[in-house]
Amino acid sequence: MIMPHYYYYLKPFIPRRLQVALRSMVAARKREGCRDLWPVDRKAGAAPEGWRGWPDNRRFAVVLTHDVDTARGHEQCGQLQKLEERLGFRSSFNFVAAQYPVSRNLHDQLRTAGFEIGVHGLVHDRTLYESLPAFRAQAQRINGYLRDWQAVGFRSPCMYHNLEWLQYLDIEYDASTFDTDPFEPQPDGMGTIFPFWVAGSEGRRGYVELPYTLPQDFTIFILLKERGIDLWKNKIDWIAENGGMALINTHPDYMCFDEVAGRFDQYPARYYEELLGYLKSRYQGCYWHPLPREMARFWKGNFRSPGPAAASPASLKGVDR
Repeated sequence: MIMPHYYYYLKPFIPRRLQVALRSMVAARKREGCRDLWPVDRKAGAAPEGWRGWPDNRRFAVVLTHDVDTARGHEQCGQLQKLEERLGFRSSFNFVAAQYPVSRNLHDQLRTAGFEIGVHGLVHDRTLYESLPAFRAQAQRINGYLRDWQAVGFRSPCMYHNLEWLQYLDIEYDASTFDTDPFEPQPDGMGTIFPFWVAGSEGRRGYVELPYTLPQDFTIFILLKERGIDLWKNKIDWIAENGGMALINTHPDYMCFDEVAGRFDQYPARYYEELLGYLKSRYQGCYWHPLPREMARFWKGNFRSPGPAAASPASLKGVDR
């Protein structure tokens, strides 16, 4: 079951609680039909051609990223930063450039502490991919924000992607895809738990694609109403077994840093804290933990074999976050 196209035109008039309820119904039905592909697609565990392993002979890699979709999420970035620092982790924060006020002081605070800043589109909707002219027009503005924010990474709103069009951005990496995720509006998984190189064309430079490989927090806690992190732990165990990249995308917007989540679209931040604790307790010394830009530079310097075919906007469908 997929939301009809006119949902996008009606969405601004639908109360947020009803949006989430409708999406939860869709996700529950879809989950039953994709258990052989999600959260683990076993074909995605194959190592790329010429694979020689992670730095320092680590067993697998761990990359932490966050999309800051709203002003509410922006306000909670400091708390998320402190949580990760306390446990010895660093991550990237991807901000929507023109939808809410973005604090330069927050950016400076994050960079000084060893975190990374990325761009998450201009506005959090599907307009970036409506046509190639629309994409190129927005790309000019996005490139301006990339320069201003000293950012080298991008993630599209709602995980829409066209790997050929993304070459118009001045980036070292993109992170708008996933190994497998049938719950996304554009559900074409890349079928790998490793980064891959997207070669440039028509004089444009290529870039590294970093697919996320752990289920998104919004999907499992808000839509599927999971009350624990077993899905995350089981997927990490499988990725570790196959020597891949455990890349997670979470949202401070949906985290509740109080004891009990106070909104219908929030989950306890302790779930994320438990995930980091699980990594430290079970896999300490076994994983390489780079920032996304460090992962991209490692991959570009060592593994530039072609990845999956560029995704087409023809499959843009479903319902956005």
